[in-house]
Amino acid sequence: MKWFFCLLFPLISSAQQMTLKDQITQYLADKKGTYAVAFKNLQSKQTVYLNEHELFHAASTMKTPVMVEVYKQAAAGKFAVRDSILVKNEFKSIVDGSTYRLTPETDSEQKLYTEVGQKKSIYDLIYQMIIVSSNLATNIIIDLVGAEKVTKTFHQLGAKNSQIRRGVEDQKAYQKGLNNEVTAYDLAELFEKIAKGKAVNKESSKAMIQILLDQKFNDIIPAKLPAGTKVAHKTGSITNIYHDSGIVYLTDGRSYVIVLLSRDWDTRENAIQTMATISEMVYQGLKR
Repeated sequence: MKWFFCLLFPLISSAQQMTLKDQITQYLADKKGTYAVAFKNLQSKQTVYLNEHELFHAASTMKTPVMVEVYKQAAAGKFAVRDSILVKNEFKSIVDGSTYRLTPETDSEQKLYTEVGQKKSIYDLIYQMIIVSSNLATNIIIDLVGAEKVTKTFHQLGAKNSQIRRGVEDQKAYQKGLNNEVTAYDLAELFEKIAKGKAVNKESSKAMIQILLDQKFNDIIPAKLPAGTKVAHKTGSITNIYHDSGIVYLTDGRSYVIVLLSRDWDTRENAIQTMATISEMVYQGLKR
Protein backbone atom coordinates (compact mmCIF):
# COMPACT_ATOMS: atom_id res chain seq x y z
CA MET A 1 0.00 0.00 0.00
CA LYS A 2 2.86 2.36 0.88
CA TRP A 3 4.53 1.62 -2.50
CA PHE A 4 1.22 2.31 -4.31
CA PHE A 5 0.86 5.68 -2.56
CA CYS A 6 4.43 6.67 -3.45
CA LEU A 7 3.83 5.76 -7.07
CA LEU A 8 0.73 7.95 -7.28
CA PHE A 9 2.02 10.94 -5.36
CA PRO A 10 4.24 12.38 -8.12
CA LEU A 11 1.28 12.21 -10.54
CA ILE A 12 -1.05 13.99 -8.13
CA SER A 13 1.59 16.61 -7.33
CA SER A 14 2.26 17.18 -11.04
CA ALA A 15 -1.46 17.72 -11.75
CA GLN A 16 -1.75 20.17 -8.88
CA GLN A 17 1.25 22.13 -10.18
CA MET A 18 -0.12 22.41 -13.71
CA THR A 19 -0.51 26.08 -14.57
CA LEU A 20 -3.77 27.60 -15.73
CA LYS A 21 -2.18 28.20 -19.14
CA ASP A 22 -1.18 24.53 -19.31
CA GLN A 23 -4.72 23.47 -18.42
CA ILE A 24 -6.22 25.66 -21.14
CA THR A 25 -3.64 24.51 -23.68
CA GLN A 26 -4.37 20.87 -22.84
CA TYR A 27 -8.12 21.49 -23.10
CA LEU A 28 -7.72 23.06 -26.56
CA ALA A 29 -5.42 20.33 -27.86
CA ASP A 30 -8.21 18.36 -29.56
CA LYS A 31 -10.41 21.31 -30.47
CA LYS A 32 -10.69 22.33 -34.11
CA GLY A 33 -9.86 25.96 -34.83
CA THR A 34 -7.51 28.67 -33.61
CA TYR A 35 -8.07 30.26 -30.21
CA ALA A 36 -6.42 33.17 -28.42
CA VAL A 37 -6.69 33.98 -24.73
CA ALA A 38 -5.67 37.00 -22.68
CA PHE A 39 -6.43 37.14 -18.96
CA LYS A 40 -5.38 39.69 -16.35
CA ASN A 41 -6.26 39.53 -12.67
CA LEU A 42 -6.81 43.16 -11.70
CA GLN A 43 -5.91 42.54 -8.05
CA SER A 44 -2.76 40.46 -8.54
CA LYS A 45 -0.09 39.89 -11.16
CA GLN A 46 -1.70 36.67 -12.41
CA THR A 47 -1.96 36.55 -16.19
CA VAL A 48 -2.52 33.99 -18.91
CA TYR A 49 -1.63 34.60 -22.54
CA LEU A 50 -2.14 32.18 -25.40
CA ASN A 51 -1.70 33.27 -29.04
CA GLU A 52 -2.13 36.75 -27.62
CA HIS A 53 -0.43 38.55 -30.53
CA GLU A 54 -2.19 36.54 -33.25
CA LEU A 55 -4.22 38.84 -35.50
CA PHE A 56 -7.91 38.01 -35.90
CA HIS A 57 -10.63 39.67 -37.93
CA ALA A 58 -12.08 41.98 -35.30
CA ALA A 59 -15.76 41.45 -36.15
CA SER A 60 -17.72 43.57 -33.66
CA THR A 61 -15.04 43.65 -30.94
CA MET A 62 -13.79 46.76 -32.74
CA LYS A 63 -16.86 48.58 -31.45
CA THR A 64 -15.28 48.94 -28.00
CA PRO A 65 -12.32 51.07 -29.21
CA VAL A 66 -14.82 53.04 -31.31
CA MET A 67 -16.78 53.80 -28.13
CA VAL A 68 -13.59 54.87 -26.36
CA GLU A 69 -12.80 57.32 -29.15
CA VAL A 70 -16.29 58.84 -28.90
CA TYR A 71 -15.80 59.53 -25.20
CA LYS A 72 -12.30 60.88 -25.85
CA GLN A 73 -13.57 63.39 -28.40
CA ALA A 74 -16.49 64.32 -26.15
CA ALA A 75 -14.07 64.97 -23.29
CA ALA A 76 -12.07 67.21 -25.65
CA GLY A 77 -15.20 69.28 -26.28
CA LYS A 78 -15.87 68.33 -29.89
CA PHE A 79 -19.42 67.35 -28.99
CA ALA A 80 -21.44 66.03 -26.06
CA VAL A 81 -22.58 62.40 -26.00
CA ARG A 82 -26.13 63.66 -25.51
CA ASP A 83 -25.96 65.74 -28.70
CA SER A 84 -28.16 64.53 -31.56
CA ILE A 85 -26.97 63.53 -35.03
CA LEU A 86 -28.76 62.41 -38.17
CA VAL A 87 -29.45 58.73 -38.69
CA LYS A 88 -28.26 57.92 -42.20
CA ASN A 89 -27.68 54.83 -44.28
CA GLU A 90 -25.14 55.90 -46.86
CA PHE A 91 -21.42 55.44 -46.33
CA LYS A 92 -18.22 55.70 -48.38
CA SER A 93 -15.89 52.80 -49.12
CA ILE A 94 -12.31 53.38 -47.99
CA VAL A 95 -11.18 51.89 -51.32
CA ASP A 96 -12.55 54.43 -53.80
CA GLY A 97 -15.06 56.64 -52.01
CA SER A 98 -18.04 54.94 -53.66
CA THR A 99 -21.19 54.78 -51.55
CA TYR A 100 -22.78 51.70 -50.03
CA ARG A 101 -25.70 50.95 -47.74
CA LEU A 102 -26.40 48.47 -44.99
CA THR A 103 -29.41 46.15 -44.93
CA PRO A 104 -31.44 45.29 -41.83
CA GLU A 105 -31.46 41.60 -42.81
CA THR A 106 -27.72 41.34 -42.16
CA ASP A 107 -27.75 43.44 -38.99
CA SER A 108 -28.40 42.27 -35.43
CA GLU A 109 -30.63 45.31 -34.83
CA GLN A 110 -33.33 46.46 -37.27
CA LYS A 111 -35.32 49.22 -35.61
CA LEU A 112 -32.74 51.91 -36.32
CA TYR A 113 -33.33 51.44 -40.07
CA THR A 114 -36.89 52.75 -39.61
CA GLU A 115 -35.44 55.95 -38.14
CA VAL A 116 -33.24 56.95 -41.08
CA GLY A 117 -33.68 60.67 -41.68
CA GLN A 118 -34.46 61.32 -38.02
CA LYS A 119 -32.09 62.42 -35.25
CA LYS A 120 -30.82 60.30 -32.39
CA SER A 121 -28.46 61.13 -29.58
CA ILE A 122 -24.85 60.02 -29.93
CA TYR A 123 -25.29 58.16 -26.65
CA ASP A 124 -28.24 56.17 -27.99
CA LEU A 125 -26.21 55.15 -31.01
CA ILE A 126 -23.24 54.09 -28.85
CA TYR A 127 -25.59 52.10 -26.64
CA GLN A 128 -27.11 50.24 -29.60
CA MET A 129 -23.66 49.71 -31.10
CA ILE A 130 -22.50 47.94 -27.94
CA ILE A 131 -25.43 46.10 -26.36
CA VAL A 132 -27.04 44.70 -29.55
CA SER A 133 -24.09 45.32 -31.88
CA SER A 134 -25.96 47.57 -34.34
CA ASN A 135 -23.89 47.87 -37.52
CA LEU A 136 -25.83 50.89 -38.72
CA ALA A 137 -25.17 52.74 -35.46
CA THR A 138 -21.51 51.76 -35.70
CA ASN A 139 -21.04 53.22 -39.18
CA ILE A 140 -22.75 56.46 -38.22
CA ILE A 141 -20.44 56.76 -35.20
CA ILE A 142 -17.29 55.90 -37.18
CA ASP A 143 -18.19 58.61 -39.69
CA LEU A 144 -18.43 60.98 -36.73
CA VAL A 145 -15.08 60.21 -35.09
CA GLY A 146 -12.91 58.73 -37.88
CA ALA A 147 -11.50 55.21 -38.04
CA GLU A 148 -7.90 56.41 -38.14
CA LYS A 149 -8.42 58.30 -34.87
CA VAL A 150 -9.91 55.17 -33.30
CA THR A 151 -6.74 53.25 -34.18
CA LYS A 152 -4.47 56.02 -32.90
CA THR A 153 -6.21 56.11 -29.53
CA PHE A 154 -6.28 52.30 -29.36
CA HIS A 155 -2.50 52.27 -29.82
CA GLN A 156 -2.01 55.01 -27.23
CA LEU A 157 -3.85 52.81 -24.73
CA GLY A 158 -1.50 49.88 -25.21
CA ALA A 159 -2.51 48.14 -28.44
CA LYS A 160 0.49 46.98 -30.45
CA ASN A 161 -0.86 45.47 -33.65
CA SER A 162 -4.62 46.09 -33.95
CA GLN A 163 -6.03 48.24 -36.73
CA ILE A 164 -9.50 49.80 -37.07
CA ARG A 165 -9.63 50.69 -40.76
CA ARG A 166 -13.28 51.05 -41.69
CA GLY A 167 -16.96 50.71 -40.95
CA VAL A 168 -19.01 47.56 -41.32
CA GLU A 169 -19.99 45.92 -44.64
CA ASP A 170 -17.54 47.84 -46.82
CA GLN A 171 -17.42 44.99 -49.35
CA LYS A 172 -14.83 46.60 -51.63
CA ALA A 173 -12.45 46.93 -48.69
CA TYR A 174 -13.20 43.37 -47.57
CA GLN A 175 -12.36 42.01 -51.01
CA LYS A 176 -8.99 43.76 -50.87
CA GLY A 177 -8.27 42.41 -47.38
CA LEU A 178 -8.66 45.82 -45.74
CA ASN A 179 -10.28 44.55 -42.56
CA ASN A 180 -10.42 45.59 -38.93
CA GLU A 181 -7.99 43.40 -36.99
CA VAL A 182 -7.39 42.84 -33.28
CA THR A 183 -5.30 40.71 -30.99
CA ALA A 184 -6.28 39.30 -27.61
CA TYR A 185 -3.40 41.22 -26.02
CA ASP A 186 -4.53 44.56 -27.43
CA LEU A 187 -8.15 44.14 -26.37
CA ALA A 188 -7.02 43.11 -22.88
CA GLU A 189 -4.91 46.27 -22.63
CA LEU A 190 -7.92 48.36 -23.65
CA PHE A 191 -10.28 46.74 -21.17
CA GLU A 192 -7.73 47.06 -18.38
CA LYS A 193 -7.54 50.81 -19.03
CA ILE A 194 -11.34 51.02 -18.94
CA ALA A 195 -11.51 48.98 -15.73
CA LYS A 196 -8.92 51.19 -14.03
CA GLY A 197 -10.55 54.44 -15.13
CA LYS A 198 -7.69 55.30 -17.47
CA ALA A 199 -9.56 55.16 -20.79
CA VAL A 200 -10.10 58.92 -21.31
CA ASN A 201 -10.85 59.57 -17.61
CA LYS A 202 -12.61 57.99 -14.63
CA GLU A 203 -16.01 59.46 -15.47
CA SER A 204 -15.89 58.29 -19.09
CA SER A 205 -14.58 54.85 -18.13
CA LYS A 206 -17.41 54.44 -15.63
CA ALA A 207 -19.98 55.44 -18.28
CA MET A 208 -18.53 52.94 -20.76
CA ILE A 209 -18.59 50.15 -18.17
CA GLN A 210 -22.27 50.84 -17.50
CA ILE A 211 -23.02 50.42 -21.20
CA LEU A 212 -20.93 47.24 -21.49
CA LEU A 213 -22.75 45.73 -18.49
CA ASP A 214 -26.00 45.82 -20.51
CA GLN A 215 -24.62 43.49 -23.21
CA LYS A 216 -27.41 41.26 -24.61
CA PHE A 217 -25.22 38.48 -26.04
CA ASN A 218 -24.09 36.45 -23.04
CA ASP A 219 -23.35 32.93 -24.27
CA ILE A 220 -19.55 32.97 -23.82
CA ILE A 221 -17.78 34.77 -20.94
CA PRO A 222 -20.74 34.96 -18.53
CA ALA A 223 -22.38 31.63 -19.45
CA LYS A 224 -20.72 29.37 -16.84
CA LEU A 225 -19.85 31.92 -14.18
CA PRO A 226 -21.58 32.00 -10.76
CA ALA A 227 -24.91 33.74 -10.31
CA GLY A 228 -24.49 37.40 -9.42
CA THR A 229 -21.33 37.82 -11.48
CA LYS A 230 -21.35 40.99 -13.57
CA VAL A 231 -19.62 41.10 -16.95
CA ALA A 232 -18.97 44.32 -18.89
CA HIS A 233 -18.18 42.95 -22.32
CA LYS A 234 -18.43 43.08 -26.10
CA THR A 235 -18.79 40.13 -28.43
CA GLY A 236 -18.08 39.87 -32.14
CA SER A 237 -18.99 37.31 -34.77
CA ILE A 238 -18.98 36.73 -38.50
CA THR A 239 -18.68 33.52 -40.53
CA ASN A 240 -16.32 31.10 -38.74
CA ILE A 241 -15.32 33.77 -36.24
CA TYR A 242 -16.64 34.37 -32.72
CA HIS A 243 -15.09 36.49 -29.97
CA ASP A 244 -15.85 37.84 -26.52
CA SER A 245 -13.92 40.40 -24.51
CA GLY A 246 -14.48 42.30 -21.30
CA ILE A 247 -14.24 42.77 -17.56
CA VAL A 248 -15.60 40.29 -15.00
CA TYR A 249 -16.76 41.55 -11.59
CA LEU A 250 -17.18 38.82 -8.95
CA THR A 251 -19.48 39.18 -5.96
CA ASP A 252 -16.50 39.07 -3.55
CA GLY A 253 -15.00 42.22 -5.06
CA ARG A 254 -12.40 40.57 -7.28
CA SER A 255 -12.28 41.52 -10.96
CA TYR A 256 -10.37 40.53 -14.04
CA VAL A 257 -10.07 41.17 -17.76
CA ILE A 258 -10.58 38.29 -20.17
CA VAL A 259 -10.44 38.16 -23.97
CA LEU A 260 -11.36 35.06 -25.98
CA LEU A 261 -10.90 35.06 -29.77
CA SER A 262 -11.62 32.19 -32.16
CA ARG A 263 -11.71 31.28 -35.83
CA ASP A 264 -11.87 28.31 -38.21
CA TRP A 265 -13.80 26.05 -35.84
CA ASP A 266 -16.13 23.26 -36.99
CA THR A 267 -19.43 24.57 -35.60
CA ARG A 268 -20.50 27.78 -33.91
CA GLU A 269 -22.02 25.76 -31.06
CA ASN A 270 -18.72 23.99 -30.39
CA ALA A 271 -16.82 27.28 -30.42
CA ILE A 272 -19.26 28.82 -27.94
CA GLN A 273 -18.99 25.78 -25.64
CA THR A 274 -15.19 25.81 -25.88
CA MET A 275 -14.84 29.49 -24.99
CA ALA A 276 -17.47 29.35 -22.25
CA THR A 277 -15.51 26.48 -20.71
CA ILE A 278 -12.26 28.46 -20.91
CA SER A 279 -14.03 31.34 -19.16
CA GLU A 280 -15.08 28.92 -16.42
CA MET A 281 -11.51 27.54 -16.16
CA VAL A 282 -10.14 31.05 -15.72
CA TYR A 283 -12.64 31.73 -12.94
CA GLN A 284 -11.76 28.47 -11.17
CA GLY A 285 -8.03 29.18 -11.52
CA LEU A 286 -8.26 32.73 -10.22
CA LYS A 287 -5.66 33.43 -7.51
CA ARG A 288 -6.16 35.92 -4.74
